[in-house]
Amino acid sequence: MRLNEWNLRRAVLALRAGGIVAHATEAVFGLACDPFDEVAVMRVLDVKGRSMTQGLILIAHDFEQVAALVNLEAAAFARVDTRRLGPTTWVMPATSKVPPWIRGAHRTIAVRVTVHPQAASLCRFFGAPLVSTSANRSGQRPARDALTVRLRLSSGAIDYILPGEVGGARGPSEIRDAITDRVIRAAT
Repeated sequence: MRLNEWNLRRAVLALRAGGIVAHATEAVFGLACDPFDEVAVMRVLDVKGRSMTQGLILIAHDFEQVAALVNLEAAAFARVDTRRLGPTTWVMPATSKVPPWIRGAHRTIAVRVTVHPQAASLCRFFGAPLVSTSANRSGQRPARDALTVRLRLSSGAIDYILPGEVGGARGPSEIRDAITDRVIRAAT
């Protein structure tokens, strides 16, 4: 599906108004919101039936969008260069700029520079990173299309569903520790 600038702008308007936007990612549909809007993040957690203590993943158009949120030394930064970010989610030490509702019970933040064209464009149009968590209630299978999002999540829970198609990944992204390079969750 070709990216539609009108749809992207409509999604950004919803995000700026504190809304939740469902969007396609590398493997599934995600729920996005402004990570610095506590009310919006709490709405996402409520939709999912998920605890704040787990923390949330942020997606970004490029590493510059999240650079001020992470505290990486040169060696770790070399490991997490833009060539390896792609579909890998990196857990990195968080700076004091990261709100507790994003970190959860951790001192770290999970970040993925997305390679999905729509998700990357959404971050670029928004001008900042976004919360992006799978579009499903905790314990359910993630939605892989807009219709499933609409059918599974209650009406009014999602402010806008951005039309799009998921990428070719079969499951959630690999999660790695940026300091140790240890795999926390293998790609499936």
